[in-house]
Amino acid sequence: MNLFRAPAARAAKTLDRSLFAKTLNAAAASVKENKLLSKYRKELEKTNEVLFMERFNPVLPDPDPSLASQGKKCIVLAPQIKSTYQLHEEIPSGFNTVGHVAHLNIRDQYLPYKNIIAQVLLDKNPHIKTVINKIDNVGSENEFRTFAYEVLGGPDDMNVEVSEAGCVFKFDYSKVYWNSKLDTEHKRIAGLFKPGEVVADVMAGIGPFAVPAGKKGVFVWANDKNPESYRYLEEAIRRNKVSEFVKPFNYDAHDFIRTSADLVLEASKRGDCAVIKPPRQSRNSTAPPPEPVRVPVPPTISHFVMNLPASAIEFTHNYRGLYHGNEGLFEPHTETKLPMVHVHCFSVKADDETPLMDICERIRKEIGVLLRPGDPENQGEVLIYDVRDVAPAKRMFCASFRLPREVAFAERA
Repeated sequence: MNLFRAPAARAAKTLDRSLFAKTLNAAAASVKENKLLSKYRKELEKTNEVLFMERFNPVLPDPDPSLASQGKKCIVLAPQIKSTYQLHEEIPSGFNTVGHVAHLNIRDQYLPYKNIIAQVLLDKNPHIKTVINKIDNVGSENEFRTFAYEVLGGPDDMNVEVSEAGCVFKFDYSKVYWNSKLDTEHKRIAGLFKPGEVVADVMAGIGPFAVPAGKKGVFVWANDKNPESYRYLEEAIRRNKVSEFVKPFNYDAHDFIRTSADLVLEASKRGDCAVIKPPRQSRNSTAPPPEPVRVPVPPTISHFVMNLPASAIEFTHNYRGLYHGNEGLFEPHTETKLPMVHVHCFSVKADDETPLMDICERIRKEIGVLLRPGDPENQGEVLIYDVRDVAPAKRMFCASFRLPREVAFAERA
C-alpha cells in the first residue's frame, strides 16, 4: 500500500485540499557532509533501508532547522527502520594523542560506550597502541598536573616519544604534564625569542618551550618543581644537543623567579658563554679550520614564561624587586628594556571584555599595578591572547606585559 495515499473522500462534492494532506513519522539518517549523500544512499538502497516510492526523492532537508539552513540533508529511511536507542545530540570526536597513547576525556553520558570507543580507535589508527580515559581533573590529585587514568584498550604503556618543533621528547606520560594541543602556542611563544637573549621558563615541564628555543640559539634557564619533569628535561636537553644554551633547574617557582635575575647576572659577570663548534670541513679542504663561535650570556633576562594556567598569576608578586639595585642595566641608562612576562591563565568564556578585565584585575592584586588590555610595548598595557577552549565555559589565555618599573625596582621583601 502506498504510504502517501490520501484518505478516501468518495462523498465529497467540493474540493477539500486538506483531505489530500497526510503526516507520517519516519526515521531519517542525518548526513553531516553533503558530498557523502550519494555514497550513503547507495549503501542503504542495497539493504532496502531507504524509503523507496515512485516520484519521491528520499533526500530531504535536515529536519533540524539550524542544519537545514546550512544546506544539510537527510536520507528518509524505510518504515521498518527505527532507532533502538535515543540518539545523542553531540557525538564526541576529538581526543588528544601523545605518542602511541590516545588520551580521552569521556563525558558521563558516553561512559557506557567507553570500551567500544577505545576498540574503534585502536582498529582505525594503527599508530595508537594504548587508549586511556582521564578519571579526574588535571592537577586535582597533585601540584604537578598529572592525573589518574584508566586503560580502555591496549597495554598500560605510558612511555612515549613525541616530536615537536624539530625536537624529540621521551617521557612517561603518567608522571609529567604534556599537551599536544598546545604545540601552536609553544611555537607562538618561542617565535618571540631572539638568538642570544635569555629566557626564564618558570614552569618548564619537560621543555616544550625551552628545548626548541635552545635550538635557535636562545639561552633558556628552564625550571620545574616536579622531579620527574626535571629528569626528562635533562634528557631532552642532551638528546637534542642544546646543553650550551639550556640550563635545567629543579626549584619551587616562587624561589626561581626571585633568584633567576641574580643567577643570570652572575653568569654574565663570570663570562659564561655558549661555544658553538663550526661544521666539519671536508677532507680535501686546505683552509685552516674555523674557530668556535662564543656567544656570551647577557646580563639581563628578556622574557619570563609562566605556563601553569591554573595558578601562574598567583606567582607574579614574586617579580617585585626583581632588579632592585640594578636599575643601571636598563633604559634610560642602556638600550635594554625590562623583561616581558608571558603568563598563561584560565578565565570565563565570553564575547565581551569580561575575561580581559578579570585577568587584569587578578594581575593587579598580585603586582599592585593595574594594566589595561592593549599593546604591551605601551606603558601600562597588556596583550591578552586567546589560546584555546578548555571547557564549555572556560578558555585559556596568555597575558603578555612588560614588567613595570615600579615592580621591577621595588624594595625586595
